Amino acid sequence: MTSTSPESIELHAGQDAPIRLSPTPGQLIAECAGPVGVVHLEANQRVSDATIRPEEGPPLTSHVVEGDRVVIAVAGDLPQDQAVIDAVVSMLAAAGTPADHIDVLRLWSNRLQPVVASATTTIFDPSSEADTSYLMADEEANPRHIARPLVDADVVIFVGSFGWNAALAGRAIEGELWPAFSRAEAAQQLRRTLALRPRGGHRAWLTATHEVLWQLGVIAELRVVPGRGGSLASVAFGMPAAAVAAAKRASQAWRPRLSKAAELSVATLSDPHAGLDRVIRAAAAAARVTYPDGTVCVTSRLTEEPGVVFTRWRQGVAIEPLVKEAIRSRDVALIQDAFFTRQLARALGSRRLVLASDLDEAAVESLDIGHAGSAEDVARLAHTAESLIVLHEADRMLPGLA
Repeated sequence: MTSTSPESIELHAGQDAPIRLSPTPGQLIAECAGPVGVVHLEANQRVSDATIRPEEGPPLTSHVVEGDRVVIAVAGDLPQDQAVIDAVVSMLAAAGTPADHIDVLRLWSNRLQPVVASATTTIFDPSSEADTSYLMADEEANPRHIARPLVDADVVIFVGSFGWNAALAGRAIEGELWPAFSRAEAAQQLRRTLALRPRGGHRAWLTATHEVLWQLGVIAELRVVPGRGGSLASVAFGMPAAAVAAAKRASQAWRPRLSKAAELSVATLSDPHAGLDRVIRAAAAAARVTYPDGTVCVTSRLTEEPGVVFTRWRQGVAIEPLVKEAIRSRDVALIQDAFFTRQLARALGSRRLVLASDLDEAAVESLDIGHAGSAEDVARLAHTAESLIVLHEADRMLPGLA
């Protein structure tokens, strides 16, 4: 992070050339970016080192004995995916676990991720109830189901990303075992709860995640913290609570604390072509350090048009009845739309939103959202602001004011 005024700031928004901003003296409050990480062989070595020297508990090789069937459950946006999984599989092999006893369990959404030649790869589809087993009941006696390979395994090694989601004002949910490896209805129920009670729903999700890990008997986790540009910043291995605590400490670079807010915050995405959910996360992060009557600008290559709930809200319909109507419909797409819309409404408040995207200008402006059609538009917007904050890969950030 810097609080000085460089001659030029480059924003990488998926264009042929970066967007260049030229802050005026005294205008720039901060330019924030995540930690610099490692890639490829260095990432592989960092994972291996973490499994040899755990935060708490025995090293990975001590978690398995001859004959164990091991499942490596992978969740979240895992940086340096191939290097991470290769390292875990290699350490298990060094402990005497043969390739046909190792199953890398991935989510259906990650089905195009690379496979590991020295292990079996299984794709879990949450919509297939036959691929799940009953695990436990929650405090209201509702059954919780989990991916069958996890229940059948002798040893479960959980590999998850650790990060932040400013739209939820806390930890991101996609890097966790629950509800990713449950039935689709569990994720749908979580979205309904978060749409109605964001903070209470987030706490309930954390509790459910801990209960599922305990019931499965997961005693080893590998937590990966992303670095900027798809790199791997940090790895923590060990018993779940210790691994999470270490990852949380290592991810503080994604939680910059700024001295004051700005009139304008400009945010980029970790993947410029990402969908609406990542745009909302970036906007929520930027809003946290922008004046209540200021402007948030998100640069992207978004092509996904907002849903009907989002559209009606931006056209002036009150958010509460919209969300409740969507929940009552029990329509999966409408509930997800309401979930995203509620997140942005809470984060944005009265701030103005400007979007650089591949969406049609008329479609964007019909949503009462400013349209930045070119790099020059973004640069002009930044030039006219009295104060400016720049957040690189803002969808991974949870910034705040000191």
